[in-house]
This record gives sequence, C-alpha cells and structure tokens, in this order.
Amino acid sequence: MTAAWLVLVAILSANAVYAASVGENQSTMYDTIVVGMGASGTSAASTLAQAGRRVLVLEAQNRIGGRVCTVPFGDGVVELGAEWIHGQVPSTVYDLAIKNNVSVISQDISMDVFLSDGSKGDRALINDLVDFALQSCEDPPKEPQPLGQCITNRLMDYIRVHHPDLLKDQDFLTELLAFLDLVIDNYEATTSWNDITTESKYRELDGDQHISWHKNGYKTLFEILLNTYNNGPGLPTLEYKLNKEVTQINWSEDPSKKVVVTCKDGSSYTADNVIVTVSIGVLKERHTSLFNPGLPPKKLDAIQNLHMGLLGKIILRFDHEWWISDYRSYGFMWRAQDRLTVPDDVWTRLQAASCPMGCSKVLTVWTSGDIGRLIETLPEDVVKRKTMELLRRFMGANVTVPEPVEMIRSSWYTNPYTRGSYTYDHIDSPLHPNARADLAQPITDSAGVPRILFAGEATEATHFSTVHGAVDSGRREAARLLPKSKI
Repeated sequence: MTAAWLVLVAILSANAVYAASVGENQSTMYDTIVVGMGASGTSAASTLAQAGRRVLVLEAQNRIGGRVCTVPFGDGVVELGAEWIHGQVPSTVYDLAIKNNVSVISQDISMDVFLSDGSKGDRALINDLVDFALQSCEDPPKEPQPLGQCITNRLMDYIRVHHPDLLKDQDFLTELLAFLDLVIDNYEATTSWNDITTESKYRELDGDQHISWHKNGYKTLFEILLNTYNNGPGLPTLEYKLNKEVTQINWSEDPSKKVVVTCKDGSSYTADNVIVTVSIGVLKERHTSLFNPGLPPKKLDAIQNLHMGLLGKIILRFDHEWWISDYRSYGFMWRAQDRLTVPDDVWTRLQAASCPMGCSKVLTVWTSGDIGRLIETLPEDVVKRKTMELLRRFMGANVTVPEPVEMIRSSWYTNPYTRGSYTYDHIDSPLHPNARADLAQPITDSAGVPRILFAGEATEATHFSTVHGAVDSGRREAARLLPKSKI
C-alpha cells in the first residue's frame, strides 16, 4: 500500500469518525424531551411533533400507554387500567375516536345485586339508592365535609320520604351504607368515602359516562395520537424510547444552557425544555433525586398535598359464561347475619364485578384503596382462590361455578412507575385549593422561558382522574411552547 493511499484511508477514517460523532450529537439534541408516554405525554409529544418540533419521549416501562394498558385476553382484549371514555362533550378523546371512525359503545353499568346468602337483592331498590348516592352531592353543602357523611345524611332523608319501610330494618341500612361506601370507593379509588371532600372541583363532561372501546381497546387512542392508526405513517419528528427510566433532570436558570435528562442506563439527552408527565405517586417518591436543582417550595407543597388513589382489577376468564343474569354488572351486598360468620378480612370489601366489552366469558372483580394495595402483594393462587370463594358465595346458589382458565390482575401501586391509579379530592384538599394549579405551573429560566413543564391528570383542575383530562393537560403544556399560530 502506497503512502498516498495510507494518507487517503486515514483522512476517510477521520471523516467517518467525525460524521458519526456529529450524527450522535445531533441524535441527542431535541427541542423538547417528554418524560413518560402515557396519555398526557403522548398527547404533548404528538402536538409538538405535528407542529414540526423535534421531540423525544423517554418511557421507563416496556410499553406505551402509562395507566392505560390494553392486553390480549381470551377472544379479545381487556383493560388493566382505564376502561371507559367518561363523557362526550367536549371530550378530546371521544372526538378523536369519532373523527377516525373508531366504533365505541355505551356500556350500561346498572347492577344486578346479589346477597351474601346467594339470593338476589332488590335490584330496582338498590339501583335507585345507588343512583341517588352518586348524584346527592352534585349540590355540595356550603361547608366542606366528608363525602360519606353528606351522602348518609341526604340518603336517610330520601329513604324517609320514598322508602319509609326500610327504617324498620337497621341491619339492612347498616349493610346498605357499607355497600354504598364501597361503590363510591370504586369511583374515587379510595379506602373510605369519608376520605373524600364534598368540596370537589371535578366536573363531568356532558353525555354518556361509560363508553367502551370494546375489542378496539383503549390502545387505539395512542395509535391515533401517534398517527399509526390504520397503518398511518407516524410522526417524522417524534422519537420515543422504551425501557428508559429517567433518573435526573438537570436544568438551569441560565437561558444559554440546555436541559440535560439522564437515564438509569447512563444515557443522557439534551433539549431546550422538558415536559414531565409522571404520576403524582412517582413525584412523591422521587422528586428529591429527580430534579437538580430541586423544585421550588410551592411545587413541593403541591406534590405533598395531592393524593393518589388506587383502583384495582382481578380479571378472570372461564370456559363459558356461567353467571345467570340479563345484566353485565354485579353488586355484592352482605347480610348482617352472614357477615358475623366471616372473619373481618379483605375479601368482605370486594363489592362489584362486571363483564368487560372487549372479550367474552370474562369477569372483572374490582378493588380499591388499601384493600387493593394489599391484594397486589398476595400470591396469585391466594387471590384466585379467595376471589372464587366470593363469586361462589354471592353468584353460585343456582349454578355450578367452574374454576377460571386464566387470571390476570393489575398492579398499579406496586408498579414503581405509577404508584397508584389517579388522584382524588381528599378531605384536606379544601385547605390547599391551588395545589393542582401550582403543580401545573412551569419552571422558567431567568428570562421567563419555560424549561420544565408538568402535565398529567393530577394537573387538571376539573378533569383530573380521567384520560381526557390527561390528554388535555398534554396539549396545554405543548401549547405553552408553540406560537399561537401553531396551536
């Protein structure tokens, strides 16, 4: 090999190394980094990417969806997390489904009621009382009080007028209130209805509150947001990485400095700004190590004073639908004399089951609060055995109840990347009326430019706990970074 050839090879090699280095540096420089690829993170990233911004999403888990988790099961799919679209007008989520010609179906959640001796309860009466309980505090009292206390007082007044004979049966009333407590807990993801304040800022959207994606699965929402639904081409300026647990976000008030995001595997990425979409449960656990420098006091107060709830599911598949009912949701109400024969354990606090619309021959048994947290830690065989004992006790009087052929369960609390399901208005929330707004407020540099932004259902003042609230929060934070003409 001639000397001239050696020089040429050296030059080409050096150029190749330089080009690779430049390409690598460019690949780690972004306009915005989004931490978390749930509904809020995916919404923020897609909004920015559609406006031409270069976006990187870092997701700690091995899948897209966050607290939405559609999994194949039996002859279809089930939802381990969010189950329904709550409301239609004005709902970003519902509108996206309709705009993309995705069929969604209303699910009637009226309950068939079973008692603990295997007999049927008075379906019409129980549903009437449940409906009244759910609606009774839409007009809250002037002074905040525990929600359970408010419902109990108003319900007793209602019973005196509409069902006076019930006042003669104190055992029934006691078990009715225990049942209604669990109904409310399953809505609010709480341990007790007295953990919740009547002074809630939550507002329902108009329209049907239980709209199912059925066999499409809630995962379809993410395909729509990422422009991959029906073999869509995606979004060319959006990149995402799974299994990327963010361990630190380094930022500065100096406008000339970038934000650097470091992951557990040692990789780091640089951007002008970062949108943080992790749950309030994760922020409570990790904020001291996640942000450098640390968060300002108002932000810390918001994290401390917002409360994360838990709604859990035990999902059982059978070889046939053995339950005999025209209804697809089932309430389990104890009789006082039966409760006396049962140890006071967690399994008396499983109040409901329902049939998901995404597959057949399946029952979902619902858990919440402290009981749900405990059930996540129990061995699978114990959970299956005790759940089947419950189903056989309440629903098996006139039918042979087979063993399930498959079981899966949620683990939102033990999952280190969620630490719960969604937030609720705790009894102490009226003492901290600006907590959600304070959490949503971006951290800016000395020039007033947003550097760290916060999205997620917990940051939504009136639509927290919902997927549409999460989606809207992502769009809200993306809008802060875009010229008005791009929104």
